[in-house]
Amino acid sequence: MAETSPTRMNLLTRRSQLVLALRGVDLLQKKRDALVKEFLSLVHETIEARKQLHAASRQAHKALLLAKSFDGPEAVEVFSRSVPVLSDVQASVENLWGTRVPRLTVAWPRGVTTSLVAAQRQTIAAQSAFRALSRALVQVANTESRLRRMGEEIKKTARRVNALEMAVIPGIRSQIHHIQEVLDQHEQEDIFRLKRIKTKIERVSHGATQGA
Repeated sequence: MAETSPTRMNLLTRRSQLVLALRGVDLLQKKRDALVKEFLSLVHETIEARKQLHAASRQAHKALLLAKSFDGPEAVEVFSRSVPVLSDVQASVENLWGTRVPRLTVAWPRGVTTSLVAAQRQTIAAQSAFRALSRALVQVANTESRLRRMGEEIKKTARRVNALEMAVIPGIRSQIHHIQEVLDQHEQEDIFRLKRIKTKIERVSHGATQGA
């Protein structure tokens, strides 16, 4: 922090800056604590989403093998090309503690398409299993993107707190101390100077009285 002139105006300015910096640290610490709490909640949510994804993946591949075994690979491939797993995918942004986090919103097809009416039960079950897998994938994408952004925001907030506590606030306090010392020294010099002037005036006055 650049040196400033040791004036009372600068002293008042530095004291105001110190108050603002201390308030900033308090607010940032509260934000960091809230982010950490949210982050830990998201960790558990992400772990659960991963478990559901692995289970859905196993189920989907098992259903696919059964469909190919009973209905034949060619029939399953034909049906898979004509059946959308997702209807529509949209990306939006939500605000979590001042952090912009992307979120996917998916419209899922309802029921079984007419092309599958004539299909065997295993093919329909495979379609349902892969739709569940798609839902699990979207959920993992949402939770992990939120977790990553929250982690980045926690690091950023922690760096700001450290910068204020380790550099900015000590610098301001050092300047306040320096300015106060200089002002106190000037005040002592002024008092000493006034005393000397007063002494000289008294001597002159005393000499004039004796001369009279």
